[in-house]
Amino acid sequence: MSIDLCLFQYINGLAGKSVCLDSLAIFFAEYLQYFLMAVLFFFLIKNFKKYLPMVIVGLSASMLARFGIAEMIRFFWHRARPFVENSVNLLLNHDNSYSFPSGHAAFFFALSAVIYHYNKKTGIIFFVVSLLISVSRVFCGVHWPLDILGGIIVGIFSAWLALLLGRRMSLAGRKDSLQQQ
Repeated sequence: MSIDLCLFQYINGLAGKSVCLDSLAIFFAEYLQYFLMAVLFFFLIKNFKKYLPMVIVGLSASMLARFGIAEMIRFFWHRARPFVENSVNLLLNHDNSYSFPSGHAAFFFALSAVIYHYNKKTGIIFFVVSLLISVSRVFCGVHWPLDILGGIIVGIFSAWLALLLGRRMSLAGRKDSLQQQ
């Protein structure tokens, strides 16, 4: 038996045993993501000029991770969700799309990595919340643990790429403004 299946059975095996735990996992898997987006919005309200670059790079990295790289991987690697081929404790309704890598993990770990680059303390909070969202999706039966790991890798890579491109564009912009003077 693979470690992926063993981990999945352990985590998902906890589902259906406690209404409170199930409700918490469903909340984490479905709604906690809105908390992170609200925090980004509050950063902009707090100091628009200071935090706008962080929000732009963070959302760019997240979009690249979720709708670019993750979808490209899914196009070539067709991995069924756990509930398709196995008996699972399914707590969420989900379509029968491919599961690797996790789009939620890719999106929120990309965002977390960028936030961490700009603000370490807030970045750690974002990483913890992203992990809660991701593991809850395994608990709820819609992802394999390796889907989450793949999403984390895609997300952190996308953040690194977005930060690198943002830095290069910023340096090019400064160079152009110096040449005009």
